[in-house]
Amino acid sequence: MKWIEVSVKTTTAAVEAVANVLYDAGVNGVAIEDPRDLELLDRGEDAWELVDESLADSYYEGAVVKGYLPDTPESVAQVELIRKAVEYLPSYGLDIGLGEVVVLSVDEEDWSEEWKKYFKPQKPGSKLVIKPTWESYEAAGDEVILELDPGMAFGTGTHETTIMCIQELEKTVGKSTTVLDIGCGSGILAIAAALLGARQAIGVDLDPVAVEVSIRNAVLNQVSDRVEIRQGNLMDVVSERADILVSNIIAEIIVKMCPDIHQYLKPGGIWIASGIINEKVPLVTRAIEEAGLKMISARSLGEWAVITAAVPGESTKKE
Repeated sequence: MKWIEVSVKTTTAAVEAVANVLYDAGVNGVAIEDPRDLELLDRGEDAWELVDESLADSYYEGAVVKGYLPDTPESVAQVELIRKAVEYLPSYGLDIGLGEVVVLSVDEEDWSEEWKKYFKPQKPGSKLVIKPTWESYEAAGDEVILELDPGMAFGTGTHETTIMCIQELEKTVGKSTTVLDIGCGSGILAIAAALLGARQAIGVDLDPVAVEVSIRNAVLNQVSDRVEIRQGNLMDVVSERADILVSNIIAEIIVKMCPDIHQYLKPGGIWIASGIINEKVPLVTRAIEEAGLKMISARSLGEWAVITAAVPGESTKKE
């Protein structure tokens, strides 16, 4: 199958905004090439190799955001939409640098091999290690390895929102815990919950590709007996109440979920909500409080935030 690779040359400050433009145009995931990542190679942080050193010479001085679209008659209009949206970003006060949009036709096989250069083993929290299936890694101490092949589904664990969700799951998941993962993507958070000891995790996604990939990853990690993946809307396919609900989506959808969240969490249940840009934290916080939920914490990583809240009642305890 042929794909259209859309690359946008921009600045570090505008990376998230450009990524959102690509998502809005229909891409399922993005790859970000940022010179800041090369700095990690010199830190010696547990020897985590987050980028391929061979890429250094090919980096543009600013950042490059890449996304992929199926090569169809509609792709011409999608690319034009991206161009116009990128051109409009400076009106929000963003410095987008060159703002140049480059389009290239690629084969699916070439694409699938190319982006793997950017996905290396990493440890987002204190215990869980995310390892691509094509990489080797030996667990040390109490580390738990999550094998992942995201395929065409969004979610490799490298994004700030996913990292923060995993960190919150490490704090709250216990052996008797049940977890709902809304917008599960590659299944990474539902599988992480199971590997951390959850009794049951249910992942939900509208995208049939995401559902297929999530099921495959659950089997790969030998947790398919405790991880169930369902396709559809939350309200249509979930009737259970869980101890923890994690939703790594976007602020607007999280706000819409607030009035009904009691239906999906037990008394004292924990809601881990991310995919929230920092500017929209007050909006989400207000909606959470108006829904009668108790704010526990709000913290940021880069331009993104995770908010943890609870349904009134006896607190859910990690056991």
